Amino acid sequence: MGNLKIRSYDCLVTGGAGFIGSHVCEALLAKGNSVLVVDDLSTGNLANLEGCVSNPEFSYTIGSVCDESLVAEAVDLCGTVIHLAAAVGVETIIRHPVETIAVNVRGTENVLHAAGKKGRRTFIASTSEVYGKSEAVPFDEEGDLVFGATSRSRWSYACSKTIDEFLALAYAKDRGLPVTIGRLFNTVGPRQSGRYGMVLPRFIRQALAGDPITVYGDGTQTRCFSLVYEVVDCILALLDTPGSIGLAVNIGSTEEISIMDLARLVREKTESRSEIRIVPYDEAYPKDFEDMQRRVPDVTRLRELVGFVPGAGISEIIDRILASGRHPS
Repeated sequence: MGNLKIRSYDCLVTGGAGFIGSHVCEALLAKGNSVLVVDDLSTGNLANLEGCVSNPEFSYTIGSVCDESLVAEAVDLCGTVIHLAAAVGVETIIRHPVETIAVNVRGTENVLHAAGKKGRRTFIASTSEVYGKSEAVPFDEEGDLVFGATSRSRWSYACSKTIDEFLALAYAKDRGLPVTIGRLFNTVGPRQSGRYGMVLPRFIRQALAGDPITVYGDGTQTRCFSLVYEVVDCILALLDTPGSIGLAVNIGSTEEISIMDLARLVREKTESRSEIRIVPYDEAYPKDFEDMQRRVPDVTRLRELVGFVPGAGISEIIDRILASGRHPS
């Protein structure tokens, strides 16, 4: 579908054919909302929307959020805006830095400009990457953000998403836009692809295939993984919470696991005989790559605003991915 279906919709979801976006669409439709998706399919996939396309309250158009006129028209048709379109995955960020910065900054500016004109209730998806190299764990929304040198392309993504946040808060303060920013931590679940560097689906795919499970770095780095259904519930709850307007809010689990332990758990859950192989960063990525050792959210603000936080444990999450039959590609 190349053109917008002209009618009114409850919600616009940019990046709606992506992993998180498609789950957002399903949740909105289940609640009786009408939904319009704009996605350029650069990392999204229409197969993710197979549970939505037969619903008469759902429509999509293939196009980029960098297309200002398309975004303006789509926002005009919708009452609420959920902006998820962005560059996805560590590998995309490192190998395509120009596209990363352009999509994140220009696309978000287009969304905010159009939403600001109409006063639309808006959710902007940000990321835990904005905390950069900060060692003030757990990360608090009011804490300092610490980036590496501009010569290290990893930080271009963090910086571009930080600009998105500054833009969103500027629209809130200067133009009264009712916007909420969600800083999403590692979100996982059925339908997620490992194609763009996401670690859990990559581990599962490797284990099921009997291939070596490749752990980048030394494996001691830790992350917190959240089940996508719970993250979506948090996003929609924040949109329904006036007290979240003008705030950045961490969305994530606080259960911390090392990447090496994650690899072992995946091997156990899949009953795989795959070896676990350490791959140094300088073999896995270009020479300027940097990583952060820990990434743990403080979810006090989220709990106070909506009354709950993601709680599924990593063991349960892996079980649900395997049980879904939608094994990672």
